Order: sequence, then structure tokens, then C-alpha cells
Amino acid sequence: MVEWGVEPGETLTDDADDGAVAARRPAVLVIAGAGRPVLHVLPVPARGGRVTLGRELMVAGGVIALDDPRASRPHVEVARSAGRWIVRDLGSHNGTFVDGARVDGEITVDDGALVRAGGSLFLLVADHDVDGDPAIAVDRDFVIGPRTRAALDAVRRHATAPTLLVVGESGTGKERLARAYHQHGPRAGGPFVAVNCATIPATIAERALFGSRRGAYSGAEDAPGYVQAADGGTLFLDELGELPLELQAKLLRVLESREVWPVGATRGTAVDLGVVAATHRNLRAEVAAGRFRDDLYFRVTKPVVQVAALRERREEIPTLAARAASSVAPALALHPRLIEALCLRPWPGNARELLHEVRAAASLAVAAGADTVRLEHLADDAGRAFAGAEARAAAPTDERERLVAVVAAAGGNLSAAARTLGLHRTQLYRLLDRHGIGR
Repeated sequence: MVEWGVEPGETLTDDADDGAVAARRPAVLVIAGAGRPVLHVLPVPARGGRVTLGRELMVAGGVIALDDPRASRPHVEVARSAGRWIVRDLGSHNGTFVDGARVDGEITVDDGALVRAGGSLFLLVADHDVDGDPAIAVDRDFVIGPRTRAALDAVRRHATAPTLLVVGESGTGKERLARAYHQHGPRAGGPFVAVNCATIPATIAERALFGSRRGAYSGAEDAPGYVQAADGGTLFLDELGELPLELQAKLLRVLESREVWPVGATRGTAVDLGVVAATHRNLRAEVAAGRFRDDLYFRVTKPVVQVAALRERREEIPTLAARAASSVAPALALHPRLIEALCLRPWPGNARELLHEVRAAASLAVAAGADTVRLEHLADDAGRAFAGAEARAAAPTDERERLVAVVAAAGGNLSAAARTLGLHRTQLYRLLDRHGIGR
């Protein structure tokens, strides 16, 4: 049995005399209560080092009621020790689950583990700003949790800079951060022009970006490009790493001289604009490979703001899912096991992919006459890593053999086999049927 308590030196301050609390410390994030999105931060106390989770949560300001009939009043206890988390079921009626698997007694898990108690979900976080704003805000489909709020705050601090680089995976909301730069900068009253460098055909890329002058080539007319269109405002260049090398030189000239030279022009035209560049690529590696100019790299990479992938800000997932479902039918509820599965998948397409898949699942639920979106409505491959999907598609025989082996090892208990495979039982049934394996 592990002694319950906080690792020496891990939690810094919690003095009974003055009530001081360290800004960052281990915490439990309550992200769903009875299938409804919430966000509460429960810091792990320095003394005692344990937090009890259940239908009611004790916090400094009183009691938080989750209104979860499936959760026991004291349901599960968590604590941090030796850099890991100990999760102990307290004899709950409906059981405790960690990362989708039922806990028998007590287990030790790593940071980021997801605990389900009844219909409520809890994230175990090693280093959280417990003094920060714990609220979840929504701007259309853009959900703003603590980590996204921190990125937005960084963008606002840099809104007066002439350039800004936003780095993050596809679908993480980089354009929303670029719009925040525009709205909080000195050119907020001007145009916001968004360009995806990866989608501009190479044959017209130069004139599309920088414009053209009459007579520059056969049929050429005086026409402004994206740079001129953004004059007095902000130009957002998404996927900057896809811009051809020859155009990178012209873009550098715009940034340094504040002039644009259209195709066929004999002199430059002054422009006043802020430029936000975004990329999912490692631009330093692109420079080393000769695909990105080093002089442009040094010009656009200060300041830089990193936007976290969705799997790194899972506290936003229940709200994103609820927004997606309500866009299909306002009264639709989300089953806790669906939310749990959404939080456990890596979502390579980030928020964009999740919104699409949950809307599709909600549409299936509505078509079936259901008032709750359940895990069986979600596509099997939704949110999963591409490598796994490719492997399953490329090796169906291997998949069948693994299914047979896991079911046999579980003694024919399909619920246990599903937990071993990280699947919902309904998903396992589908795979068994697909491969002609009797239940």
C-alpha cells in the first residue's frame, strides 16, 4: 500500500497562518457532471494530499453539487505521490473507471489520467494554475478553456507587434488567434484577410499575393493582391511553410520595407499592415532542409505563440461536444461514456475533426429517435490516430487474430475483452460481426 500524501517538495505553499496558495500545483479538473460539461478546479492540498470525488465536492468556498445520481456521495479518492497519482475506489455502487477501465480497489496512474465516477469525469493534472480563471467560454464553435485563454492572452500582449507567428496543429484554431491579434491591435478597424498558402496554385501564387500591373504578361490587368487587400489591417498567412522559396523572398521584402511590388511594377507601393503567420511545421527544421529561408525565419518567428492540440486541453472537449450536438438538435444529451471516449482519443484533426464527428453522431441519434448521443453513434475511427487506422485497414487478418486472442484470454467475457482493446462493447460487437466471429 502506498502511503497517501504529497511528494516532498512537489507542492510549495499552503500555510495555515496566511492561507497562501502556490499558483501552480497538482489539481483535479472536474470536466463533466452527469454528462453535462462543467469545469471546476480542485487543488490537491499540501497537507493530507488527498481529494475525495463524488456526487458532492468539498471546496474552499463550500460544496459543489454535481447532481449525478450514478455517483456515490464519497465515490473515489485520489492523491499524488512520488510523481504519480493513486486512485482508490471507495466501495462505490457503480464503480470507478480510469481511462475507460474499471478500478478494482486501488491503482497508480500517470499524469493526465481520466477518472469516471458515475456519470462525472475528472482529469488528474500535475501542474495547473489554480489561481487562473477556471471558466469555459464559448465563441461560436471556439471553446476557450484555461490553456486556450493563456494563448489568447499571449496574442493580446503581442497585438502591437508588426508580425506574429502562431504554431499549432491543423484544426486547433490558429485563425481565431490571428483574429484576436487583429481585434486587439492598432489596425482593428481595417480589413482582416486570411490566406491559406497551401491552397494557392503555384502558377498564380505571386500575383495572388502581391498583385499585378497591366502589361506584365499577356492579359494582365492592374489587380491588387492579398497584401494590398490587407492594407490598413491584418494579413493572416496560414501554413506559411508551404510558401515557395521565391515568394518567401518577396514576402520578406514587404515585411522589411513595408512596400509591395506587384508583378510588372517598376516601383513599390507603401502598405501598412500587421502580419500573422501560422504553421504546423517545424520551421527551424525546414530551414535546415533548405525549404525555408533563414532570413524570413528570423523575421517572422519573434514573437511566437503556441496553441495546444486538443488532446492537451481535454477539459474543453465536453463543451465542444455539447455545442456540436446542440447544433443538430438543441435538446440532445451526451452519454457520459461518449464524453469519456471523446476525451481518450487523440483527435489528429483536433477541434475541427471532433465537431464534425460529433455532429455526425448526433444526426445518427436523431435519426434513430434517441434523445441522447451514445458511444455507439460515434464512428469507430473517429478521433483515432491515422497510423492505427492504416494498420487496421492494411492487416485485417491480424486484427481478426487479435480479436480472437483477446476474447479467448477474457474467457469469452466480451465486456472484459472490450476494455482490454479500449473499445466500447458495441464497437467490439461490430468488429466480431465484421470478421465472422461468433459472440
